[in-house]
Amino acid sequence: MSLLRKIRDTGRVAEPAPPEPKGEQPPAAKQFGGSVQVRCVDAGSCNGCEIEITAAFNPVYDAERYGTRLVASPRHADVALVTGPVTRNMAEPLRRTVAAMPEPRLVVAVGDCAIDCGEFAGGYGVEGAVSDVVPVDLAVPGCPPEPDKIVAALRRVTGR
Repeated sequence: MSLLRKIRDTGRVAEPAPPEPKGEQPPAAKQFGGSVQVRCVDAGSCNGCEIEITAAFNPVYDAERYGTRLVASPRHADVALVTGPVTRNMAEPLRRTVAAMPEPRLVVAVGDCAIDCGEFAGGYGVEGAVSDVVPVDLAVPGCPPEPDKIVAALRRVTGR
C-alpha cells in the first residue's frame, strides 16, 4: 500500500514537450494532415546518422508522439530520410526509392554528408550529395545531427 500511496502523491513525472520548431512547413507537407510515414534510406553513410535516427524514435525522444512512424516500404512512405553521401552504387536505387513513394512526397537530407558530402567529398565512389540525385525539401545539418534536431525537422513536416 505504501508504494501505491507514493505513486498517488508523486503524480506524473515527465519532461514537458519541447517548444514547436521554428521554420515554415514545406509546401507539400500541408497535405499530410499531421501524420507521416517515414522511410529511411542509407545512401552510403558511416551509420552515425542512422544511430541518431534510431534514437529519435526511442522512448526518450519519441518522434511517434508527433505523428511520425517508420515504415519498411517506400510505397507506404510520405517522407524519405536519406543519410550519407550518395555513392555510385546507391544513386539509382535512391532514385527508384523516391519514385516508388506516392505523391505528395518529401525528401529530408539528414547529416552533413547528405547535404554536401562532408568528409567524403571528392571520393572516387561518391556520386554527390542527395540534392544532386533527387530533389531535397528539408535538410538537417550535423555530423551526426542530434536526435532532437531530427525530431524538430519531422515536427516541421507534420505541423505538430
